[in-house]
Amino acid sequence: MTDLRTETVPLDDGSELRLTVAEPDGSARGGIVVLHESRGVTDGVRWLVHSLAMEGFQVVAPHLYHRDGADELGAEDTDEQVRDQVNRLTGASVMADTDTAFGWLAERGVTADRMGVIGFDLGGSVALVVATQRSLGAAVTVAGNRVTEPLSDDLPAPLAAVPELTCPWLGLFGERSQDPTVHEVEKLRAAASSAEVASDVVVYPEVDHRFDFDQRATADAWQRTLNWFDSHLR
Repeated sequence: MTDLRTETVPLDDGSELRLTVAEPDGSARGGIVVLHESRGVTDGVRWLVHSLAMEGFQVVAPHLYHRDGADELGAEDTDEQVRDQVNRLTGASVMADTDTAFGWLAERGVTADRMGVIGFDLGGSVALVVATQRSLGAAVTVAGNRVTEPLSDDLPAPLAAVPELTCPWLGLFGERSQDPTVHEVEKLRAAASSAEVASDVVVYPEVDHRFDFDQRATADAWQRTLNWFDSHLR
């Protein structure tokens, strides 16, 4: 049976990166890095890691807040506290932690063309930017936010970055979301079409930012995600 576990990897800056990982029973179809939402490694993130492993992938989720000693911000943490935590991230630290996660996959025999990245919310936007700066097999953004704003001082806005995609990218968004708005998503779709790789943007009608509150949209988004990785991680 596929079980979640946490591993710790020492980094050059003296910190230790925590990784939530899961491995499939038998040989892996590929490897996927899961980038967490703004509240950290939540139950939803752990579910995604486990579920992708159950589908036959090696899966790893880096804890991007580890330098602050945080894993998850709970219901007792306010939106202001969450924004403060997000704003402490730097592009250098995010890319270093993501590269460590890709290295974890490589150590298990997964080649770059069989690696994918997926994220929800904050992680969805970061996944898109990672897919413009690293050579991968495929990327998926679920309800990414801050489409038109830089993610940090040294990470560009997804809208500015998307024409530089290096791998096929799938974006999944809700029509009622206010971050990003439908108008911003359509701008993202148009910009992605200028990239030299395949892209697809799906907007679910009558659905807000949280897909997991709508079973039909969740099921469709999950199947599209699996199909995307199946088609491109070869």
